[in-house]
Amino acid sequence: MKISTWNVNSVNARLEVILNWFREERPDVCSLQELKCIDEKFPYEAFEALGYNIAVHGQKTYNGVAILSKYPLSDITKGLKGEDEDEQARYLEAVVDAPHPFRVTSIYLPNGNPLGTEKYSYKLRWIERLMARATQLLVLEERTILSGDYNIIPEPVDCYNPAVWMDDALFQPDVRAAFRKFKNLGYTDAFDVLTPADNRYTFWDYQAGAWQKNEGIRIDHHLMSPQAADKLSAFTIHKATRGFATENAKASDHVPVSVEFNL
Repeated sequence: MKISTWNVNSVNARLEVILNWFREERPDVCSLQELKCIDEKFPYEAFEALGYNIAVHGQKTYNGVAILSKYPLSDITKGLKGEDEDEQARYLEAVVDAPHPFRVTSIYLPNGNPLGTEKYSYKLRWIERLMARATQLLVLEERTILSGDYNIIPEPVDCYNPAVWMDDALFQPDVRAAFRKFKNLGYTDAFDVLTPADNRYTFWDYQAGAWQKNEGIRIDHHLMSPQAADKLSAFTIHKATRGFATENAKASDHVPVSVEFNL
């Protein structure tokens, strides 16, 4: 079972690049973030032609998350409880009805910049809401994967130059502490178990030649419940995807990150 996550930075603008990767890697399940489209504008037919069942929680122009699965999806949940007025499409959860079922998410955690604004306060509140849901899911004792773009750099080693990120919402001490709290709850970061030897970054900015200079950060994560972590067999950051482009579409600034399980 291969489960991937990918912030595609506009599913329609980069559809050709995305589909090429899907054809090559053939993930059983993939969570997508930053769709930048409403549900009705998601390119369902293109992914259905590849054999995927699809759940979408979209939003016009901004945000938007999806889960694509070779198996049927059930128990679909859109959004997190805790703020009824929150209309941002940032969380999607579903059960993958495979022979050995998994519960998966597509998380697009708020960026939070600039510091000292409502955007940062919203990020902290959103993390607390996610923490509450993550705690509930552990009680179910299922194979659960909290996958997505967390917009959190866990440790100094996870960015090319920590000094550059000291005043950024992705690298604040309370945000990083919150990420550790997920692990203290009982979730395992797949990266910690099977750390790649050649690369740890999952995002390279479009600005200032960040990709060419390998000035990246690690912000896309898979957090696994104990029942899932016990079955982990592989972890891959698809770094080369950052350089992929076609005549009609350029690469996302994020790359796919995959975990595989022996069941």
